[in-house]
Amino acid sequence: MRRLGSWCCLGILVLVVFQVDSRAEEKTTAGKPSARKPNIVLITLDSVRSDRMGFLGARNGLTPNLDGIARQGIVFAQAYAQAPLTIASHATILTGTYPQTHRASEFAVPLVTTIPYLPNLLHASGYRTAAFVGSILLDPLHGPFQRCDRGFDVYDAGYHQPQRGESRYQSVARHADEVVARATKWLAGNQQRPFLLWVHLHDPSAPDGTYDRAVAAADAAIGKLVNLLRDQSLYDDAVIVVASAHGEGLGAHGEDTHGIFLYDETIHIPLILKLPKNQMAGKQVKNRARLLDIAPTILEEAAIPVPSQMQGQSLLRIARASSQADQPAYARSDLPQQGFQCSALESWRAGKYLYIRAPKPELYDLSVDPNATRNLAQTSKATLDTLASQVQALDNHLGNEPGKESATGLTSSEMQKLASLGYVGLQKTGAGVNAATEGTDPKDVIAAANNTLAALADLDDGKPEKAIPALRQLLAAQPNSYLAQYGMGFALFQQQQYAEAIGHLHKAIELELESPWAHYTMGLGLMKTGDFQTSDIHLKIAARRLPGSVPLRAALAEVERHLGTNQDAVRPSKEGTSKHD
Repeated sequence: MRRLGSWCCLGILVLVVFQVDSRAEEKTTAGKPSARKPNIVLITLDSVRSDRMGFLGARNGLTPNLDGIARQGIVFAQAYAQAPLTIASHATILTGTYPQTHRASEFAVPLVTTIPYLPNLLHASGYRTAAFVGSILLDPLHGPFQRCDRGFDVYDAGYHQPQRGESRYQSVARHADEVVARATKWLAGNQQRPFLLWVHLHDPSAPDGTYDRAVAAADAAIGKLVNLLRDQSLYDDAVIVVASAHGEGLGAHGEDTHGIFLYDETIHIPLILKLPKNQMAGKQVKNRARLLDIAPTILEEAAIPVPSQMQGQSLLRIARASSQADQPAYARSDLPQQGFQCSALESWRAGKYLYIRAPKPELYDLSVDPNATRNLAQTSKATLDTLASQVQALDNHLGNEPGKESATGLTSSEMQKLASLGYVGLQKTGAGVNAATEGTDPKDVIAAANNTLAALADLDDGKPEKAIPALRQLLAAQPNSYLAQYGMGFALFQQQQYAEAIGHLHKAIELELESPWAHYTMGLGLMKTGDFQTSDIHLKIAARRLPGSVPLRAALAEVERHLGTNQDAVRPSKEGTSKHD
């Protein structure tokens, strides 16, 4: 069982790097004096659009605290995410790599461990590190971000799967005020320098309430954190990076939330860089910047060598570059393929154009059509072909990146056991470099995708009885939607309709063989029906991918008690355990 609607949310990033008090003697972890290093505070907010930011021209007054930071910093007016999803974008922020390289996804594929990871690098340089996250999506005990507490001394999460009758803020999320309160308590009591503090605020992605009100609540929470930093005389010497990890559709191009399309409403992000003593304050940079560039910037400011595997560049270099040096910006979404068995999507912003690689390709001249409403794909073939070849070249390069082969997969033993249980499609391969040109175009199924994600949000709010009728209708028209099949199985399980739930979960597993959530819920359902032998197979598959899940281990222990076997194969790994003071 797992957060459903909330799996696809993500956030605004505020990165604060502070100069250390010159009177303090800093030490490395080995106890030897080290060069003076800045403190770092990283704040992420979910689903914040660039057009809600006062510093980017909005006049709605929603973001006075962010506007205050922007007045003291460098504003990157053309900044872009590399994915419209929480897990993939946060992994890009923390590794400085493309989604194809770090591999972390909303489908419980963990972060590749062979690539550089920002918290690890800072920790190795003597930083004390702490994370306070506002969503189960970023809880390392619950799957997709399971390896991302590496390098953190403290990782404050503690969420659990949605339960019937519980709101999302009782299970899978916390309000911004509560997250900031936890973070400021740690900050006020932490005397060790230098430090990395990551604070993630989830409010703007929540479906309840109005979007603008949620953005304003997140901004107000940032204000409280900033006030504490000022009170502790930490703010003035800060390097602050503020970036939205992705936006929100809000109906534009037909998308209600995010995760499917790659237009500006979900990919164009706010990005501010505030330097110590407000250097370069008020500078507007029109050259493109990317989430990919954040990790190299932090390392440069911390005087730590940037690993060659990082694929971004310093934001300071971008700020100082001429307009002729403007770089393209790439983004990708695999959710249409993984969740709905459609084509993946890729986008490429170069010059004045936005190109979207899809079965029905799209090309927009944003200089005269900023809302991307007039598709030029049929009338500007030469430009389309040029941009398509550039995307293909990047795909080819990233397809051979080191570490890609390290992604989680089924073992031969697991494949054999699933085949013996009647599962088909076991030879299905993952998304290749041409996945964005094959299959159904997501534009053709966006209404069904919206309705599916809305039903999953109801499950996150503990309302399976509301989700089931909508999912039945969706599955009647599109039975090969993994998210709809899994959502229905999960909802029926919550309603204690175990036999019917098992049928939908079987189909969900055929569609996404490695999904730990489908295997987990299937194992629980089989337990309820007394089929402990088959339950054991599914729970072990889930446990190998979710090594830190205490409820899963407890369920497997119960099954193995009935079978008279041991549970040695599912002991939690060190990487899957959150650490708390």
